[in-house]
Amino acid sequence: MKITRDDPRSRVATHHRSGDGTARIGYPIGVCNVVVKSREVITPRMIRLTLQGPELAGFHTYQADDHVKIVFPDADGILRPPVPNDAQELDWPRPWGPARKYTIRRFDPELLEIDLDFVLHEGGVASTWAANAEPGDIVVIAGPPGAHAFAHNFDHYIFAIDATALPAVARWLDESTVDVSADVIIEVSHEEETRYPLADRAGVRVQWLVRPTDRSLLVEAVDALDLPAGRVFHFGAGEADDIRPLRRRGTDRLIIGYWKRGSADHDGD
Repeated sequence: MKITRDDPRSRVATHHRSGDGTARIGYPIGVCNVVVKSREVITPRMIRLTLQGPELAGFHTYQADDHVKIVFPDADGILRPPVPNDAQELDWPRPWGPARKYTIRRFDPELLEIDLDFVLHEGGVASTWAANAEPGDIVVIAGPPGAHAFAHNFDHYIFAIDATALPAVARWLDESTVDVSADVIIEVSHEEETRYPLADRAGVRVQWLVRPTDRSLLVEAVDALDLPAGRVFHFGAGEADDIRPLRRRGTDRLIIGYWKRGSADHDGD
């Protein structure tokens, strides 16, 4: 589908309401200098940072899995952020500096603040930064580049994810109608990650999987579901190899590799 950039909020809303499957809808892409307003421990393995600043005025995010890139300094401490161009896109420096994608858990256009949730793990540039970030720290974010908008008119939804996609599913539940029907299957590595808060919906079944080995249980759990009649949409997000088999489940789907073992900056597949 052709990327369009005029009135993206209306286009995403129209697709949510009456579209079919998934549509790629572009946003005007910006670069914002923001400050860390607060930090909150969500689980022992996840930290939420609230970022705030006047440059978030006019920020675009209309889909639950929209993301921004956090731009970090090079090894020599020099920060080389991208520059917006006349096409409302970004010109990135070459070679690219370190940058990592994170899903927008919440955006408040009145307070001009966003929430980003970080899974804590050893050695990651973003995880290390988030673990040490303090209120008052300044950071540069770029994006979001646009939405992979999926229609909100399906009879039932299946979300099969790992911890990295929890912010996307949590936001989708927050923004869903009270009568939504869905199965949410979440695979995590540690029991304490199941403390992540999700909105209650009467028609939503949530299943937590604590994986005992390196073998993912997501696909088996999806195949074991007893689904209601009607049109079903499949959303899968997490480690690229774990979720790849989900691309053969269902005809209406959005399956995204948020990260990949052994890759420091996986760009999705």
